[in-house]
Amino acid sequence: MKKSYISILLFTIAGLFVACSNDDDSTEPVNEEEIITTVILTFTPDGGGTAVVLTSRDLDGDGPNAPVVTVSGDFAANTNYNGTVQFLNETENPAEDITVEVNAEAEEHQVFYIPSTNLNLSFQYENVDSNGNPLGTLFSAMAGAASTGSLNLVLRHEPKKPNDGTLGDAGGETDVSVNFPLTIQ
Repeated sequence: MKKSYISILLFTIAGLFVACSNDDDSTEPVNEEEIITTVILTFTPDGGGTAVVLTSRDLDGDGPNAPVVTVSGDFAANTNYNGTVQFLNETENPAEDITVEVNAEAEEHQVFYIPSTNLNLSFQYENVDSNGNPLGTLFSAMAGAASTGSLNLVLRHEPKKPNDGTLGDAGGETDVSVNFPLTIQ
């Protein structure tokens, strides 16, 4: 009888230790994926002039509504542009600037600028992570001869760095991908 009580007591104590185990004690930080509803690209021509602003706003995310894409004007042929990209979460009020987090976690992000083959627009990264690998929230672009096409912007999370500049080599997960119709005149 004494053995039964001791066994029951030991099982009860063991059960308490298992039940009180806390998996929340993990020291690994949880990095939740960013919500990006809006992408704004601003191209400012060297020497001044009117900036070209590209905006993609998708307030319902994966919902039924397509993103609202606007382009403020055409690019001037044979012109260099300085550029910035801004990522926003407009489900928050005020809107959260996700670009701050992308810059702070530069080693874990890279922005890719992919013009269609018929668009004479080339890009150069103007900022890098702490290891000297491209980040791309700042860039320069050269608009060549007159042409029409599209620009695909992709923000990758945890890409392989360094990479050959292609999405296939970079891997990682896509945080956002947007397309803009463009004209160079």
